[in-house]
Amino acid sequence: MLQLKLPRGRRLDLTMPRIMGIVNVTPDSFSDGGKYSQSDSAVNHGLILLEQGADILDIGGESTRPGAPDVSLEQELSRVIPVIEGLRAQSDCIISIDTSKAEVMAAAIEAGADIINDVRALQTPGALEVAARYDSVAVCLMHMQGQPRTMQIAPTYQDLFEDIRSFFESRITSCEEAGVARERLIIDPGFGFGKTLEHNFSLLGQLSYFAELELPVLAGLSRKSMFGKLLNRDTDERLAASLSGALLCAQQGAQIIRVHDVKETNDVLRVWRAATHGVNE
Repeated sequence: MLQLKLPRGRRLDLTMPRIMGIVNVTPDSFSDGGKYSQSDSAVNHGLILLEQGADILDIGGESTRPGAPDVSLEQELSRVIPVIEGLRAQSDCIISIDTSKAEVMAAAIEAGADIINDVRALQTPGALEVAARYDSVAVCLMHMQGQPRTMQIAPTYQDLFEDIRSFFESRITSCEEAGVARERLIIDPGFGFGKTLEHNFSLLGQLSYFAELELPVLAGLSRKSMFGKLLNRDTDERLAASLSGALLCAQQGAQIIRVHDVKETNDVLRVWRAATHGVNE
């Protein structure tokens, strides 16, 4: 049975795909910027996502969309820590902190976070050390070519899949050498992070390639511009495309699906599970 070990002696069963609900505590997120920028509304939104079927809540205080401005350490801490504390006061849910700053990682874990979700794969100063110090916390390593502000300026690869796999192998080695055990790791191929439209849909069509690394795979493509470009749809018109992507990822073995639309994604996955594993699963 594939399980992810978490703080306080808990385990997350990953034999079936789990839903990670997105809680953006930012005024400029590409999808829901500003809607949950106040801590009370973000906490309430997180609790609603849990009721709708989220297994994990991913709390982020800095937008990583192309061209987004940098956020100071103080700003990011002031955005995410009250939300984590508020959620932890009302729930024993699994909380992920979406950050690349070591100081935010540490403060979030102290506040009750269970997972570090890092688009820079623990490559910023101090991040590896924090992950090693808090040895019961899981870590998601995402692949990104370039940096968020410029990543979509002509991304190129010698071999898309081999290049991403090589990146993961290198980061896994760095983690293990720093004291972050392999069984704590999750990998995310990084849809939309330094990828062209063709790259993104190649990844979506062959996501199972990364199963060879024998680590849980997280897929985050909810409402992303890859669907907008393909279908000429604005952000709020990408639900059907996002659900199609989520189902394709689940069918190819992704263990965690990161989404905005938890209720609808949960319905899709429940139908898929009933058809493939029986209605009682």
